[in-house]
Amino acid sequence: MPQAFALARRFFDDVISSPVNIFLLGLICYFSYKLIKKDSSKPAVRKDSKSENDLPNMPKRDFTLEQLKEYDGIKSNGRILIGVLGKVFDVSRAKDFYGPGGPYSVFAGRDASRALGTFSVEKSQFKDEYDDLADLRPSQMDSIKEWEMQFLEKYPLVGNLLKPGEEPKIYEEESSDEKKQL
Repeated sequence: MPQAFALARRFFDDVISSPVNIFLLGLICYFSYKLIKKDSSKPAVRKDSKSENDLPNMPKRDFTLEQLKEYDGIKSNGRILIGVLGKVFDVSRAKDFYGPGGPYSVFAGRDASRALGTFSVEKSQFKDEYDDLADLRPSQMDSIKEWEMQFLEKYPLVGNLLKPGEEPKIYEEESSDEKKQL
């Protein structure tokens, strides 16, 4: 037993012998505390706040660019839609990112394809008329396709973005498997 105490004492002396070691030990303690207390520090969800669960599922439909602008999180009772490569996604559940005041709020109610391909959130990347993306490089188009795949995995697909002169399709209520194939 005395040998264990001697070993512990030697370890303790080594740790406190250097200010760097003391600092590192303090960091370890701090981050361990933050990790343990992580769950209890989450803010309580207010019952009166509007969440994505309050929004009913949106029936599938096609949108013009003008119609899509209505779903910016302000005009549409909190619903947020984003267009990517001709598909329209309901990203309302990520309102902290895409809603008013969020870092990607410029995407809300817009066709975000060009901005996603160029990795830019500048307003100049958004057009008020149909954008065929013909001037983008192949690597930028690949990037948009990767974003589209991420949106397909994460958010409900609620319709298509219409090209000028294109007529909207009439959709019947479909199963959730069929909705993903839109």
